[in-house]
Amino acid sequence: MPAAPPRVAAPALRAARRRPSVPFSIALDGGGEITLSRLLRVLPGRRVVGEARYQGQPVLAKLFVAPASRRYWRRERAGILALAGAGIPTPALLAAGRLAEGGYYLLTAFLPDASTLAEIPLDTIDAAPLLLEAARLLGRMHASGLAQTDLHLGNLLHHASTLYMIDGDGVRRRGRDRSLEPQPARQNLATFLALLPGSLAAMTPALLAAYRAANPGVVIDEAAILARSQRIRERRLQNQLRKCFRDCSRFSVERRNGRFTAALRSEADWLAPLLAAPGHYQALGRRLEPAATDGSVMADVGGRRVVIRAFPSTGWLSRLIPGRRSPAALAWRDANRARLLGDPGPRPLALIEQPTGLLQGRAWLVTEHTAPHQA
Repeated sequence: MPAAPPRVAAPALRAARRRPSVPFSIALDGGGEITLSRLLRVLPGRRVVGEARYQGQPVLAKLFVAPASRRYWRRERAGILALAGAGIPTPALLAAGRLAEGGYYLLTAFLPDASTLAEIPLDTIDAAPLLLEAARLLGRMHASGLAQTDLHLGNLLHHASTLYMIDGDGVRRRGRDRSLEPQPARQNLATFLALLPGSLAAMTPALLAAYRAANPGVVIDEAAILARSQRIRERRLQNQLRKCFRDCSRFSVERRNGRFTAALRSEADWLAPLLAAPGHYQALGRRLEPAATDGSVMADVGGRRVVIRAFPSTGWLSRLIPGRRSPAALAWRDANRARLLGDPGPRPLALIEQPTGLLQGRAWLVTEHTAPHQA
């Protein structure tokens, strides 16, 4: 018989930051427990989201572990109930309450094999019906007086031919028994359009028609909504580019003794040996010919191929200049910008900067290896 998973409490989950060890169980106020088996999202010190079991059934568990988490828990619960009350598809709320040793929990139905729109290639014929359904879903929300203030593709979940709106924390009701006012409705719609790749611009009239069919009470000027959407897209792009230099859910960033590393969080574990010794892997790599004229090499990291490009780095004195970025950092930023704009080129994986003196140092940009283009 397998050993029972260790029991933890909210303080231990806060202390674990981004790496709570699974599986674990956590006690509920009034009795009972949740057993969490797989992490899906962690906001360090604040929230743990994962696949779990409760009373013998699979659930999606959200654990609110910060000391002042009650208002976030209440907001999440209220948003889910508002969506369900308006007939908007959202995973059913199964239970909510206090944890035994501080914090709160919220359990919803677990939808196996579901995918968010952020995980689905959108520039394909198969994705078009999903995007039209997303526009209708947004229109239905607005017609019911609801807005998703944290609208992004990760909050639209596709499962068994149904599109769900998730993340009740961002749902706000703007009036009871009436539709959303035109200004916030247009802003929310423009945000949705700004999330889509530029290659889908031709779909805009169809998406607006789908939205109007679900929310005919709002007058939509296509030119005005597209201009607003472009402004939102540009602002989001700048925000995303700033994130590639700081520790967040997408990037793992470390600064230590003048050394700087940034890596895609989803790839950071297997990249760890390279992040620790980039010069070693560069020396072992094979020069890419004839396409690479920048000295890039192909290297093997734990059975995976990457491309490593070396740069001269700015030293510590140069970093005292506000806003100064090294050539490697600029290349990292530009590669991330290209990906955010839908460029199908190699995915940027990591940046390492290692100053060796006041005026000089070394830096490396690591990207995925794509054959045969880079072979």
